Amino acid sequence: MTALITGMGLFTPAGRGVEETFAALLSGRSGLRRPPEGHPARDSLEVAGVLPEIDPRTVASGPETKVLDRIVLLALITAAEALADAGIEVGRDVDPDRIGVIIGGVGGMSTLESQVLARAARGRAAVSPYLLTGILPNMPSARVAITHGIRGYSSAVGTACASGAQAVADGVRLIRAGEADVVVCGASEAPLFGTFADTFGNARALARGWDEPAEASRPFDKRRNGFVLAEGAALLVLERAGHAAARGAAGYAEVAGYGVNTDAYHPTAPRPDGAGAAACMRRALAGAGVGPDDVGYVNAHGTGTKLGDVAETTALAEVFGVGGVPVSSTKALTGHLLGASGVLEAAVTALALGRGLLPPTYHLDDPDPECEADHVRAVPRPTGTDHALTNSFGFGGQNVSLLLRRLAEPARRAATPVAAG
Repeated sequence: MTALITGMGLFTPAGRGVEETFAALLSGRSGLRRPPEGHPARDSLEVAGVLPEIDPRTVASGPETKVLDRIVLLALITAAEALADAGIEVGRDVDPDRIGVIIGGVGGMSTLESQVLARAARGRAAVSPYLLTGILPNMPSARVAITHGIRGYSSAVGTACASGAQAVADGVRLIRAGEADVVVCGASEAPLFGTFADTFGNARALARGWDEPAEASRPFDKRRNGFVLAEGAALLVLERAGHAAARGAAGYAEVAGYGVNTDAYHPTAPRPDGAGAAACMRRALAGAGVGPDDVGYVNAHGTGTKLGDVAETTALAEVFGVGGVPVSSTKALTGHLLGASGVLEAAVTALALGRGLLPPTYHLDDPDPECEADHVRAVPRPTGTDHALTNSFGFGGQNVSLLLRRLAEPARRAATPVAAG
């Protein structure tokens, strides 16, 4: 069965929603800045992808809102936007038992930290009885299901920076297996707090020493010195093509193939030879029934780390040949949203296919000779390709590649409600 992307909900440092986010990535409008005064990560991060504050009462109610982690709030916001974008109301447009939800991420650790500190300062009585329902990794999925009456498959994915992309792959698998007609999938991340920022800082993984924060994220550039930590969420509505057609709903793109594997090499470092990543990309191509020559764009994982960018470039050359496919990394403007990056970049790749414009890698002023590729730089590049790939790689050697196919009729149109069931 064919799985289409029929809805998107995006809340990113570069913008909110489909139009604002994609316009920023084409124009070079960065979402990276110095954390403002009073921000919990102000003393730990020189630069970050920071979102506006969110009043929990706008998306939830009850006493537990006091310890409802930001990951849950972001998931609720983007899920509502994605379903509205798809024109889906659960129970009207889809059977509640035939829609699933899969949301990945590292979990609500900032809330856990605040509760640990509260207990240390004020004793056991300071710990909220609602703590677990704020921080458990499955809470974004559970809260979205509760809010929208989703009664089908529900899970959380915890594969580090590959989580969101793997949630999409798992959603495609559900649809192909006939277990769901619709799946809301992606990831939500809120890592901008002291302890989490400090662990990356002490590992010397973060970009540092830049006078202009907006230029700190420099994938594949010779002067890159780390990634920029960012928060955000991205959720996609995947839908069985026949179900979408019955509603009169046009999609953004087809998720035609996916690859999921692991390096089995190191807890944090990628394989230098890129063998695992290359095998993952080949699986995605094989699943879609296409060859390397059919792919006209790769949205790279491209975080701006020394080892990661070189390893991915090596893997790309293994699959496509040196300079064999246009490549860009949109993390130059969004920063690294950890598990949410992969699903955000899948959304961006779908938009690039549908609109015929490849977003460039900004701040790629002096490409690293070890990262030789056909880099899309400085300005968007027109394209007529039908197939594009997006990569996501995570700690533990997690690799996910998604192969997207352009639809013959990519223009959006309003869906016609049909009875669920």
